[in-house]
Parts: sequence; C-alpha cells; structure tokens
Amino acid sequence: MNAPKPPFRRKGALQISEVANGIIDPVLARRAGISTALLGSWDEIAGEDFADCTRPEKIAWSRYNDGYSEGGHQPGVLTIACEGSRALFLGHAQGELISRINGFFGFPAVRQIRIVQKAVSQTFKHPRKLQPLKGDAAKRLEGMMEGIESEALKKAVARLGTAVLQQKRK
Repeated sequence: MNAPKPPFRRKGALQISEVANGIIDPVLARRAGISTALLGSWDEIAGEDFADCTRPEKIAWSRYNDGYSEGGHQPGVLTIACEGSRALFLGHAQGELISRINGFFGFPAVRQIRIVQKAVSQTFKHPRKLQPLKGDAAKRLEGMMEGIESEALKKAVARLGTAVLQQKRK
C-alpha cells in the first residue's frame, strides 16, 4: 500500500503569518495570556452580536489553587473590552461566551469574564487634503499622465502622483 503524499512545500519557504505568529505569540502569552489564534478567531467566537464591539484583552491565570483546579490546570479570568451600553448585553451572555471560548481552546481555560468599557472599533482618520503640485513636480506628473485617456483613471493617477511627489513638511 502506498502512503498518501504530503502536500508540496518548498524547501525553506514559510508563510509570513507563520513567522509573525512565531514571534508575536510568546510575547502575547507572556504579557496577556492570549494567542494570535484567539484574536484571529474572535469574530467567530463572539458571534455577530458582539464581534464588532468587543475585543479580548488578556487572560489572568490564577497563581494559587482557589478551588477551581481541574487536573492541575486552573481556569483564568478573561478581560474583554466592550463598547458602551453593549457591555450590559455582554454581561447577560457571559455563560454562552465562556462556553464558546472554552470550546475554542478545547479545555476549560476561562471560568469568568471581566468586562471593561472602552472604545474598541478603529476610528477612520480622513487623510489631509493634498496641496496641488508646483513647478517641476507638476510638469513631471503631467508628462507621466499624457497617454491616459480615461478621466477617472487620470484623476486617480493625479491623486497618487501628487501624494508621492509632494515633499514632506518638516
């Protein structure tokens, strides 16, 4: 009988995510007790009700036996950042969320959730208005756009060229 072939892998080639996770995971584990796998899967764990307004911050593992020990492992307390009034609803759904988190880990990793109210979603900063180019830079950009017929493409290239050719203010 022939054994199935392993998937093709180039010798020495690694994905960037593997390298980054290898570097970041030990730091996250030491500082916050969580991993990039938990952060990456948080949307699925939290569900559509809480994915956009919550973020796991850290897991505090107990340093002494407080009665929750199960086979030498003591479940921790997960701190979750939650936005405003959604924290009340998250408080009511704690039991279900704890079971989802423990299901993700495959063992009882969390016994309690601590909710901290703070902003979670990233606020989008609008880019500053670009000043029109002057002098040689403007002539250079016009020369680069001579062959472009589409007006929409021409405007997009002009914005990009202006941003690239504009000198940084100090």
